[in-house]
Amino acid sequence: MTTVRDYYEVLGVSRDAGGNEIKKAYRRLAVEYHPDRNPNNPEAEERFKEAATAYSVLSDEQRRQQYDRFGHAGGQPGFSGFDPSTFGDFSDILGDLFGFAGGGGRRRRGSRAQAGADLRYNLGLTFEEAAFGCSKTLRIPRLERCDTCEGSGAAEGSEAVTCSACQGAGQVRYSQGFLTVARPCPQCHGEGVTIDDPCPECHGQKRIERERKIEVKIPPGVDTGARLRLTGEGEHGVLGGPSGDLYVVMQVEPHDTLERDGADVYSFVDVAYPQVVFGASLDVPTLHGESRLEVPSGTQPGEDFRLAGQGIPRLGGRGRGDHIVRIRLVVPAVGELQDEERELLESLAEVAGDPIHKRRSVKERVKDLFA
Repeated sequence: MTTVRDYYEVLGVSRDAGGNEIKKAYRRLAVEYHPDRNPNNPEAEERFKEAATAYSVLSDEQRRQQYDRFGHAGGQPGFSGFDPSTFGDFSDILGDLFGFAGGGGRRRRGSRAQAGADLRYNLGLTFEEAAFGCSKTLRIPRLERCDTCEGSGAAEGSEAVTCSACQGAGQVRYSQGFLTVARPCPQCHGEGVTIDDPCPECHGQKRIERERKIEVKIPPGVDTGARLRLTGEGEHGVLGGPSGDLYVVMQVEPHDTLERDGADVYSFVDVAYPQVVFGASLDVPTLHGESRLEVPSGTQPGEDFRLAGQGIPRLGGRGRGDHIVRIRLVVPAVGELQDEERELLESLAEVAGDPIHKRRSVKERVKDLFA
C-alpha cells in the first residue's frame, strides 16, 4: 500500500503558511518536476502529481480546514489520490512557461493580434547639441502594415482560412503521460489561419519594410546613455496589434577642451608664473561665451575656480550647472626664453637662493676647453 505524504511536507511549507506562500511553493515544484523538463522520468511525474494534489487541497480554504482536522481521511474528494481538476487553473500559476493546456479542458482562443517590436536608434550628438538641445531628422527602417492587402496577408479577392491542422485554435495538443501539453501549431505558426493565395506585395507576411523620416526634438541637458521614447514609432503590429515604440539612445561626442560631469563643465586655463604670483584677470571661454576670471595673488597650480551658472542646462529646466576652471601653470624651457627673460629669472633664483643650472657663456666654455 502506497503511503501518502503530508501535504505540507510535500510543498515544503509550514502549517500556518499563507495562500501566496503555498502557491509559490507549488509553482517551484511544478517547474522542477514538469514532464517537459523530465521526459521519460516516472519519478518526476509522480512528484509532479503529488505536488498538484497537495496544492489542490491546501489552496482551497474549506478543504484545507478539513485536511487539518482529519488528515487524508477527511472525506473530501481527491484526498486519497490525484485530482485532475487541479489543473483547471494551471495556466494561472505557471503562465505560458510550458504552453500547458489543462486536463480535458478546452483552450480559450485569444486574439491573433500581435504587437509590433520595439526599435532602438543610436543618435550621435555634438557636445553643444547635447548641452543646448536640437532637432534631428531620423531615418528609421521598420516593418509597416502592407497597404495592398491592408495587413491581411491575402491577395485581393481571397482571404485567410481556418487552419485545418488546429481548427483555428493556433495550438495542437500532445499527450504526455497523465496530462496534455499544448504547442504552437506548426502549420499556421500559432495564428489559427492559413493563406492559400498570398498578397503579391508582402508575400503573405502582412507587413513590408519601409524607411520613415521622423522628426525628433532633443531636450537640452541630455548625456550619453539618455533614452528618448517615441510611443508607437516602432514596428507595426499584426492583425490589429499595437505598434511598438522607438527608443532613441544618445551618444555624445567628446569636446576638444571641455569635459562634463552631469550639468557641470570643466576646463583648464594656462597661466604664467608672474600671473599666479601677482594675480591676473583672464577671459575664459565657456559654452555661453567668454567670462572674466579673477585669479588672486598666490594662486597655486591645480586650484579650481567656479563660474556659477555657466555650465549645462539641467534636464527639466531646473537651472544650469557651473563651469569649473582649473589653473594650469605653463613652464617654458630655457631655449624658449629671450635673453632678457633668462637673465631676469637667473637673478630671481640668486635672490631667492634657489640653486639652478645656469647657462654658461661662450667665453667660459672656450676657456674650459683649453684649460
